[in-house]
Amino acid sequence: MRKLWSEFNLPTKISVTWVSIILFLVITGSFLPLPNPTEYDPNASGVGLFSPGHILGTDINGYDLLSNVVNGARISILIALISVGVGGLIGSAIGIGSAYIRGKLDITVNLLFNILLSIPNLVLGLALVAILATSADPSTPIDPNRRVFIIIFSLTVVIIPILGRIARGATLSWVNREFIVAARSMGMKDRHIIFKHIVPNVLPAIYAVIFLAIGVVIVAEGALSLLGVGIIDGVSWGAMIGRVAGDFTYAPQSMYVPVVVLALTVIAFNQIGDHLRSQLDSREGKI
Repeated sequence: MRKLWSEFNLPTKISVTWVSIILFLVITGSFLPLPNPTEYDPNASGVGLFSPGHILGTDINGYDLLSNVVNGARISILIALISVGVGGLIGSAIGIGSAYIRGKLDITVNLLFNILLSIPNLVLGLALVAILATSADPSTPIDPNRRVFIIIFSLTVVIIPILGRIARGATLSWVNREFIVAARSMGMKDRHIIFKHIVPNVLPAIYAVIFLAIGVVIVAEGALSLLGVGIIDGVSWGAMIGRVAGDFTYAPQSMYVPVVVLALTVIAFNQIGDHLRSQLDSREGKI
């Protein structure tokens, strides 16, 4: 672990530290001595940073911003991790399988990936959420758990072609290597070749993109909530921003606190992904 840490440059070390802090808050947030994020303080409405009892201040309604940021981290990070995890697993399996089998299957998969990737991520996610999370009766609200599930499903669909395309490209670069050809000539079964030789060599490329994809999903979830079709009631970073969008003049900290936290988190994940990508490029250059 110490050797791995020494290989990080300064921006990557800062990014890893920030992501570790966010994950720590996600896991232990409910046990920290913070005000209840759903209870407002009538005596501290719209107070600024470092106010007594409210380190990051409050919004115009008196809700503690630090508590809401910690509470929102759980939903935002959870949605990102599940969407990228499931989408990466499905997309990678499709990409590796199609690139290894080739033929009509690969042509069809590549065509579907191109079609999905031609649609902007936010537009695709917005369309899926608008269709699946819309009640036939406008007066009947959508169950919050169902809304979260639909958002995760929609963002998973967005991630599948991204990571699937990466997995397919990485597989194509390895499938004709000498050791793969030798394994085939020795009669090794295809599934054994895939799991023993293809997957271990493709995984580093997927790992690098996963961190970038997490940043994409965090931004997409925030944008959906800001547009009013995502998480509601301020229980995610995007929902926090959407809830206080009209209060910027009176309590600007209620807007820039969640924006800064979201931006720093996305930048940190992107930096880690870029570092892994550079390490992968140098590794492949030596092969």
